[in-house]
Amino acid sequence: MKSILLLILCVYATLHANERPNILWLSAEDINAHFGCYGDPNAITPHLDQLAKEGVRYTNAFTAAGVCAPCRSTIITGMYQTSIGTMHMRSSAVLPNSIKPFPTYLRKSGYYCTNNSKTDYQFQAPKDTWDASSSKAHWKNSNDKKAPFFSVFNFTGCHESGIAGESKYKTVTKNLSPGERQDPRKLKTLPPYYPDTPKVREDWKRNYELITAMDAWVGDHIAALKEAGEYENTIIVYWSDHGVGLPRAKRWLYDSGTRIPLIIRIPEKFRTSGQGKPGTVDEQLISSLDFGITTLNLAGLPTPPITQGRAFLGKKLTPPRDYIFGARDRMDERYDIIRSVRDRRYRYIRNYEPLKPYFQYMNTPEKGATMMELRRVAATGKMPAAMRLFMADRKPVEEFYDLQNDPHEINNLADDPKYKKQLDKFRKIHKEWIKETRDLGLIPEPEMVLREKKASSRYDILAKANDKTLPERLGRMASLASEGEQVLPDLLKGLEDHDAAVRYWAATGIGNIGKASKEATTACLGLLEKENSTVVRIAAARALLRMKTREEKALSELSESLGSPEEWSRLHAAIALDEADEQARPALPALQKTLKKQPNKYIVRVANKAVNDLLGTSNSVK
Repeated sequence: MKSILLLILCVYATLHANERPNILWLSAEDINAHFGCYGDPNAITPHLDQLAKEGVRYTNAFTAAGVCAPCRSTIITGMYQTSIGTMHMRSSAVLPNSIKPFPTYLRKSGYYCTNNSKTDYQFQAPKDTWDASSSKAHWKNSNDKKAPFFSVFNFTGCHESGIAGESKYKTVTKNLSPGERQDPRKLKTLPPYYPDTPKVREDWKRNYELITAMDAWVGDHIAALKEAGEYENTIIVYWSDHGVGLPRAKRWLYDSGTRIPLIIRIPEKFRTSGQGKPGTVDEQLISSLDFGITTLNLAGLPTPPITQGRAFLGKKLTPPRDYIFGARDRMDERYDIIRSVRDRRYRYIRNYEPLKPYFQYMNTPEKGATMMELRRVAATGKMPAAMRLFMADRKPVEEFYDLQNDPHEINNLADDPKYKKQLDKFRKIHKEWIKETRDLGLIPEPEMVLREKKASSRYDILAKANDKTLPERLGRMASLASEGEQVLPDLLKGLEDHDAAVRYWAATGIGNIGKASKEATTACLGLLEKENSTVVRIAAARALLRMKTREEKALSELSESLGSPEEWSRLHAAIALDEADEQARPALPALQKTLKKQPNKYIVRVANKAVNDLLGTSNSVK
């Protein structure tokens, strides 16, 4: 298969440059489609609006996660982050030889490929991925002027730091004219889950002004193509990596976090089968997983042997999507395993850790003015109804939304009997996706890291496992972990499974029930004594704390695990102690010791918060 693909690539490399399009990607960070062409009344986006008039505007484009690095790993490989092990923020996976970044195939076929300059793939990109990848990389730098180019440029100014940081905001927007500025008091689109305060409106205003600055950047790139005489030789693809960089958007799986703008202009000579007609609005479901595969198809190249993406443009289209899938896993220092399924109208969400609040304390978003306002207003108890929903101490196990009638996803229909048939269908589709894509996110991160060393890549942990029933058993136990006391016998049986990941979810489920019983106590104590997996022992210790039984043994285990050589087990232990609140006081010395010479900043953040909460001091995080 590989030799045939290489032969095809060599044939394509001999084609005349004029027969193959240049392809330019313009990407932006942390924005939804707050553009004039998408009907936003506040937007000032003339260049993107013009691009949409000359091209196709996609209205159902989504990312596979609500945060940048996991999404970028899916874009560059055409594989779900949960299949290749790149779902945890700031992790580093190893790719199997069978999965390559798609620019590799473009380069082998004769394209000059440049990236300016963000990678953030959560794996070390092979050396043959790009001809140039740096802040100076540019399609103009090709030595072969007859070769077609594929070039990526990324605008970082819209990042959440541009909203939260005064200096960055002023730098990015310094060239805006008075007419391009926004009056925060007049903005009409403030989401209902935010408190309507001046500080929140200021953040919302900054979002629009940063987008206007980005729009000018898009204009500069278009002007450069025209000046070089390449505009009609170049397919332009504009997209964002995920939703707006504000709470309940970035990092979440709702439309606010995963629905993105996508605009594509195809010059007339490269259009096929009626595609690319100027001013077209396309409503088909698109995942950012599809971007790379579609780019290969537009370049006339075959689809790689392994891919989960599809080609939605070009001569050889693959079947359209019926559903969009999304995943949330570790976001910086906090775990929250969530999965999502969406079609054109409905969204289903499965919360695998419902005992955790929507707004777990995370260092980066807590610095933002909107998050501070959410905390401040919540403390008064005088919250708008939609805000109260998302400031709750825990989440429902399932969420189900009708986007047609509830675009902000604030009316959960999961318990409405009128939607039972739809809910059952989406629940089944979700479980099938977990199994078929071999969701590595259900394996606790410490275990996944250990298994990667034996399997040579994270993808191969489940793809080449001898235990073919593990994905199904793992999915079942992870689901049972949040189904309550009635499944306690199944959870106790799960503790006997030969796989540590299954035992982890069984112990987690017992802790979620939080009700002491002789059987549960005995089983968890047995894990502390005999279990080889550190993260399973941590889950058992957490269960004992929640059952308020044998707490001294549980705290001893968690304190010892803070010094584990497994860094992500240390994080699990710190989180368990932080969530234990006053129960964790005897472990205060161990937490304080953890803050010294700790290389993992996420463990520092969690331990620091736990220490400060116990001491009653401010949360001075690093």
